[in-house]
Amino acid sequence: MRTHDDNPQTPRSSGRRGGRGRRGFLPSFDGPMFGPVYGPAFAMAGGPGGFGPGGFGPGGPGGFGPRGPRGGHHEGGRRGPRGPRRAGRGEIRAAILLLLAEQPMHGYQIIGELADRTDGRWRPSAGAVYPALSLLADEGLVAIGEEGGRKLATLTDEGTAYVEQHKDELGTPWEQVGHGHGRELRHELRALADAVEQVARTGTPEQVASVTTLLDKARREVYLTLAGEAPDKDR
Repeated sequence: MRTHDDNPQTPRSSGRRGGRGRRGFLPSFDGPMFGPVYGPAFAMAGGPGGFGPGGFGPGGPGGFGPRGPRGGHHEGGRRGPRGPRRAGRGEIRAAILLLLAEQPMHGYQIIGELADRTDGRWRPSAGAVYPALSLLADEGLVAIGEEGGRKLATLTDEGTAYVEQHKDELGTPWEQVGHGHGRELRHELRALADAVEQVARTGTPEQVASVTTLLDKARREVYLTLAGEAPDKDR
């Protein structure tokens, strides 16, 4: 008698799932649905605990599968990056100056405010914010004081004048880093992911192949749109 382990093609659950309706077909992460098409879509969805930058499938940044850019498999290769996007020093410096122009803040207030304004896509670490505050203090643009046992950063008069004179140059770094329409895109992507998951679990081979083709075409058209080119309707 053949057991589950006798068939290497049979997907295998890693633990109890609970609830009903989850015992059907579960596609491999390297298979056609979660591979080079579905994986990148998950990786775009973003957000902690969601499909985030480290999404499923080969081809998703840091995702599962041998074709991840940094060797996504746990066997060999380095794991890909996780978590929110990292910003450059110039972006962090500009963001701190602009936030302090609104009101004095503690370091962790700055971190939380940037996370809020980017829907969680930019949460700089304390190791990035506090050194930046120290450099700004050395420049005479920020004063570091004490409030309730914590360090409080405040713009100096020189810092206030600097922000006024360089507003155009400073821009709005949280919009550049956070990609202002990320929330809408993530909502649509999760809805698409739900629909594709249904096909992956219950669809016929013909339906799976058809949806795979649709996803591949959609991915290509997204890149064309990003490049400023009109997608070819006949493609």
